[in-house]
Amino acid sequence: MTKLYTKTGDKGETSLLGGKRVSKDNQRVCACGDVDELNASLGVVRSLTDEVSVGKMLEQIQRQLFVLGADLASPKEMADVPRVTEEDVTRIERFIDSLEGELPPLRNFLLPGGHAVAAHLHLARTICRRAERSAVTLFRAEGSGELAIKYLNRLSDLLFVLSRWVNLKKGVDEEKWSAR
Repeated sequence: MTKLYTKTGDKGETSLLGGKRVSKDNQRVCACGDVDELNASLGVVRSLTDEVSVGKMLEQIQRQLFVLGADLASPKEMADVPRVTEEDVTRIERFIDSLEGELPPLRNFLLPGGHAVAAHLHLARTICRRAERSAVTLFRAEGSGELAIKYLNRLSDLLFVLSRWVNLKKGVDEEKWSAR
């Protein structure tokens, strides 16, 4: 087994897919890091949930986030790289539709929180939004990445809906926001 550390990043550089060396504050690296953080936060949620269906859904999403990471880590002209597809976006939309049908209509802003699993889903949602902003910045310069951005946008919606669903299933009332 090779060593985990290579010492090649000790001066603030890392390698992208294909071997190109870039600074660790490169936008591509930042976007990948945000997706990695999102994936780790979903791992926390999976470890906390006792809802088998939620665990399976999140595992599928975590696996897809590796595809998204590869998509973000490589320029559009690089061949043989897994990319996010319209089918991936549609799968997220189906998850949202199936959960939303069980929820009461939303008429107010909600305070993030509730059950611990729901609270962690809210945190994952905010990380997902940051990853989306990073992807927008990255792809604006390249003129590509529409599906990656769309996927992250839908995923943050799913995480919001899923947090509401978990609170409903756990019998935790949603806290509505009010100015005072």
